[in-house]
Amino acid sequence: MKQQILAQVSAMGLGVGAILLSAGPLSAQSDNCAARDRVLERLSGTYGEVRQSIGLAANNQVVEVFASEDSGSWAITVTLPNGMMCLVAAGQNFERLDEGLTPAMLGDPV
Repeated sequence: MKQQILAQVSAMGLGVGAILLSAGPLSAQSDNCAARDRVLERLSGTYGEVRQSIGLAANNQVVEVFASEDSGSWAITVTLPNGMMCLVAAGQNFERLDEGLTPAMLGDPV
């Protein structure tokens, strides 16, 4: 049961990330953006988060998930081609899953 719930939460998180990214390029003027080195310093220095995964999105934007396995904090970032890094989402209770998601694990849509 716990694994089913975690799988659903993971799928929802991926869905939210996809929706946010499909909204178009993030503005470097946003309060959630700064130079990549500054954001990385904050994620690692303040929250103890390290990169857990990476992918390439539209328009050469790099999407990364950072998390601390000690505190459970996590963040999803997008780095723009100009080097600005933007915080897309953040939260608590990060847990690594080493299993593939299947439709049966997600259950029926609500």
